Amino acid sequence: MSEKAKNQNRESLPRGGTVSVCLRSRLTAHSSQPWPRRGGERGLTLVEMLIVLLIVTLLLAGVVMGTGQLAGAKLRKSATTITGLIRVAYVRATVTSRSERIVFDLDNNKFWLEESDQPMLVQSKDTTGTGGADAVTAAEKQAVAEKERLVKGPQAPRPAFHAVKPGLYAATDNQGGSDQSLPFGIHFRSVQTNHDDEARSKGRAYLYFWPGGLTERASVVLRKGDSLNETDAMTLVVSPLTGAVKIKPGSVSLPVAADERDLSDRVDRGNP
Repeated sequence: MSEKAKNQNRESLPRGGTVSVCLRSRLTAHSSQPWPRRGGERGLTLVEMLIVLLIVTLLLAGVVMGTGQLAGAKLRKSATTITGLIRVAYVRATVTSRSERIVFDLDNNKFWLEESDQPMLVQSKDTTGTGGADAVTAAEKQAVAEKERLVKGPQAPRPAFHAVKPGLYAATDNQGGSDQSLPFGIHFRSVQTNHDDEARSKGRAYLYFWPGGLTERASVVLRKGDSLNETDAMTLVVSPLTGAVKIKPGSVSLPVAADERDLSDRVDRGNP
């Protein structure tokens, strides 16, 4: 190669550290570009993860609902809540020296606590359902009027009950209290007390409490929906002397009184 060609090749190459600068700039430009992904692999987005969790939750809820575990838990919770209210009414009657009663609205699956300023003596085998108290609903008023028509003569004034102050299961239609509802899917099957002629499955039923620690024998039957299966029912059996409640599986009727001793408060036959 001639001397002139060698000089031209030297002039075409960058001088000094120019080669390293050019090489570094090319590497930097190449590294700033994203690395190519393998075969279309990609991660899950947050939205996709939420959708998966929602599907899993719905499947688990369906399994629980299908096995009846949720309904069973609601049934036990309802029984516990009513047991607590019975205890409140039993103690409150003694503390306030007033007659108390729990109202069971069987048509709307609600219940609340009421009290009276007048002494209350229940009438046994009462067909009106009030046990001798003042009538509230239209059906009760009609039944009381029919009974008074058949039994003529002077009638003693009927004690009137009113809801307790808000916060203690008072009725929404009386003094602005707040009643308590059974959970969705849980219904009253029947309620029967000493003063009832027979178990009540519609309208209203009443359970009375008196000062001194006395109440009525009672049977409160709860059920899952409209089921008639014994395995879908639970019964609260109330003791008249202590107000204690025993929760039993299935539907348990109020024991039939064989004589007057069975109806006496001296003999506790409420918890067989």
